Amino acid sequence: MAEKFERHRQPWRQDEVQKLHTLAQKGMGLKAIAKALTRSEESVKERAKADKLNIAKLR
Repeated sequence: MAEKFERHRQPWRQDEVQKLHTLAQKGMGLKAIAKALTRSEESVKERAKADKLNIAKLR
C-alpha cells in the first residue's frame, strides 16, 4: 500500500514553495520532488499547477 503521510493537509510554507520551484527548474521528476518535500505527489502536482510550474515527465 502507498506510504502514509503524517502531514495531512498542511499549508505550504514559503521555504517549501521556493524548494518546489528550484527542484522543478532543475528538471526533477514528480516522485523525487514529493519525496524531497515529504509531501504526496498529488499535493506537489496541485501546487505546481497553481504556480504554473512544469514538472518533468520521467521517461
